[in-house]
Amino acid sequence: MFIVEEFLSLSLGIQIVCGVFVLAFLIQAFYYLHYYNGIWMLGNKIRKGNHPYSKQKPPVSVIICAKNEAENLEQFLPSVLEQEYPEFEVIVVNDGSTDESSDLLEKLQKHYPNLYHTFLPMDAKYMSRKKMCLTVGIKAARFEHLLLIDADCKPASKHWIANMMQNFSDKTDIVLGYGAHSLKNGFVNSLICYDVMFIAMQYMGFAIKGKPYMGVGRNLAYKKSLFFKNKGFASHLNLVSGDDDLFVQETANKHNTSVEFSEKSISYSHRKMTFRSFRIQKERHLSTSSQYTLSSKMRIGCEVFSRGLFYVSLFTLLGYFLINQHFIFAGITAGIALIRFLFQAIIINKTCKFLQEKMYIFSIPLFDIFLPLLTLYIISFGKIGVKEDSMWR
Repeated sequence: MFIVEEFLSLSLGIQIVCGVFVLAFLIQAFYYLHYYNGIWMLGNKIRKGNHPYSKQKPPVSVIICAKNEAENLEQFLPSVLEQEYPEFEVIVVNDGSTDESSDLLEKLQKHYPNLYHTFLPMDAKYMSRKKMCLTVGIKAARFEHLLLIDADCKPASKHWIANMMQNFSDKTDIVLGYGAHSLKNGFVNSLICYDVMFIAMQYMGFAIKGKPYMGVGRNLAYKKSLFFKNKGFASHLNLVSGDDDLFVQETANKHNTSVEFSEKSISYSHRKMTFRSFRIQKERHLSTSSQYTLSSKMRIGCEVFSRGLFYVSLFTLLGYFLINQHFIFAGITAGIALIRFLFQAIIINKTCKFLQEKMYIFSIPLFDIFLPLLTLYIISFGKIGVKEDSMWR
């Protein structure tokens, strides 16, 4: 009764802030316990042998688009070509490269009979050359099952194709894979790794709960027939980006989409990134977010908005209670924040374990606050319509 009386004695404004704080906490708890723990829950189900996989191994066309990627192709393409899988081809679409890519592909083709390469002329004018390169590669593909990876990526194992393909069935048309950032040391790389992991926790968690909305082109599989049924990228050819997330947005549903994140199925991007290149990459991602369905935008936006409300109300209440020596209320507020941090840290680090990522503890609140602020800055002041050259990763 004492606490109730004390609470009622607070100003109406502070009581409203308290209500906002509790509501934001409950929304955050719902997202973490219902959506963001999806990888953790599915991972436990797989470990217990309760998740069905197909034993069929259909032939696969792996498609790689490359623009001036001779060094990366030389280093990483053999790891794709030497996969342990019954039947597959690798199609490299050369986007008018001015480096030694053509000579390198000719050389590799002599040693790997399953390697094919074609090109998109440099003088060909398209809004999105990446989408046209993918379209050229898909049209050239001999097989129904398509698997996409970037030129700067290396599969985690020789069983990458097998692990991605085991998720396909007659009803499954899309498999969402995990594309990680390989460099871990330093603040910028740690920030990038966290961002990549958290985005995967979002889109995989939503997909596991039957709400797929995006995938990443550096580790994504779908059926050729689905691509042509959707008329390829026709609905967003006017946008430079969207070859992965908007395509999934248009074609994925709770019945035809599966998720794969085993340690053997991960692709690792080895591209060195600065904070500037990371910001440009975020601009690229945000350039298509306005095209998401209203339900997807509300689902994603509600979590981010409630997170902002949580921190604003948290700092407001702690400041007010400490200044006015309401130490009991300050303790309750801090306790609620601690509870959120604990289930957040547990779910994030359990997810990191399945995704073969490093653990995060004290950096979680920092990244949790900084990344939405970076997004807000980009939306307000960034160059959302980035040029084509910056789209290649």
